[in-house]
Amino acid sequence: MIAIHKGTNDFSSKWIEYCDEQEISYNIVDCYSNDIIWQLRECDSLMWHFKQSNPKDILFAKELTYALQTAGKNVFPDFHTAWHFDDKVGQKYLLEAIGAPMVPSYVFYKKQEALRWIEKTEFPKVFKLRRGAGSSHVKLVNNKSDAQKLVSRAFGRGFSQYDKMANLKDRWYKYRKDKTEFWDVIKGILRFAKKPEFARIAGNEKGYVYFQDFIPENDYDIRVVVIDGKAFAIKRLVREGDFRASGSGHIKYEKQHFNKETIRMSFEVADKVNSQCLALDYIFKDDRPLIVELSYGFVKEVYYDCTGYWDRDLNWHEGPFNAQGWMVETLKS
Repeated sequence: MIAIHKGTNDFSSKWIEYCDEQEISYNIVDCYSNDIIWQLRECDSLMWHFKQSNPKDILFAKELTYALQTAGKNVFPDFHTAWHFDDKVGQKYLLEAIGAPMVPSYVFYKKQEALRWIEKTEFPKVFKLRRGAGSSHVKLVNNKSDAQKLVSRAFGRGFSQYDKMANLKDRWYKYRKDKTEFWDVIKGILRFAKKPEFARIAGNEKGYVYFQDFIPENDYDIRVVVIDGKAFAIKRLVREGDFRASGSGHIKYEKQHFNKETIRMSFEVADKVNSQCLALDYIFKDDRPLIVELSYGFVKEVYYDCTGYWDRDLNWHEGPFNAQGWMVETLKS
């Protein structure tokens, strides 16, 4: 029996649909309830698509799922899949530990060490916070002075999880590209008066500073998602006048946009970290793929137009597929 936490705008609707089609027994549960452990007493597994932007999920999602896994239940996402979710610093350590090809990254927990590094490094660099999706809190730092200001703030008042000006610019960009309605822009303006709840709960990011090398001449990135021995991919073009691709909305799906080395590497990394579901973002230096960051979650609608997938032997399977169904199958294997 699979327990499914039913949310909104997440994987759960597809999990339920797949279980109905395949006649897999399931119960709908509420992970926010005090008696969630009791609700799961007759279930072997729990599936919960928790998110970094949900204030309740931030508080306890990982703790609950890891506790259940420790008690012998199957969970999605499990510890190996989710411990580094929305933690770019944790991902740096993980990728370095397994020897994965990644964009060189630098983290400092002492202000003076960060300032000494700035004096001898080369610019531009890319500044990031540990948390945040869709290119939020990602800035190109062009010189020493700008880097020093970021360091001072990181070891001072810190950074809100919600960048209201960047968010408004993103909403305006999407509106101009006919990818959202004007009301969405209005909501971005209203956010100047009231910070969203997830940012208030999470608090300011401070006490560390994180940079990555800037790899020039990348007008796109590649995202590969590996689930249960299968992989699919999208190509995201950078925004106009920007260096970021995540959240741009300009996507290519056809097989010719992806090389087998990137797909092979994605399977290898997913195996090394023992992940049920791993999304890897790549940019390229001299045609060599370098991992930028990792995730387990993604906006499912973005991938509906994928034209096929690869199996573990890099054979291509043309046609539609059910990625959320594959997630359910990970609990049966």
